[in-house]
Amino acid sequence: MSAECSSYLNADKVLVSGFSCPRTGGDASAVYCCGFQDVKYCCDDPHSFFPYEHSYMWWLSVGALVGLSIAAVVLFAFIITVCVLCYLFINTKPRSKLDSGLSLQMADRKLHPSQGPHQNKTLTKPSGFKSFLSHKDGL
Repeated sequence: MSAECSSYLNADKVLVSGFSCPRTGGDASAVYCCGFQDVKYCCDDPHSFFPYEHSYMWWLSVGALVGLSIAAVVLFAFIITVCVLCYLFINTKPRSKLDSGLSLQMADRKLHPSQGPHQNKTLTKPSGFKSFLSHKDGL
């Protein structure tokens, strides 16, 4: 059994002529043509992706998986921490109404005798521009 590797342009854009697998003087079990468009070689596994001189790419893949795994664990820990802090913040608030910081008190109101308890009209002097002018003239 043998396979034909067609000619191709390598990474340096140099034309490499086609060859048959297994190569003369090479491994007799390397009967398949493996590789990519820019690098082809004879191998014994038809599902092989990298030639032996490019085995460092497997270590890069393992390093990337380890790095992504660590990043995922850190992100997961951050999300859990935020959820716990939100839960504690919500549950440690006092149960009474929160103070808005404004002191709202009832003003002293003078009711006219003709007004009933349901009519809460105050008898005060109008305050506005005219009253301001009248106070200014009195000075």
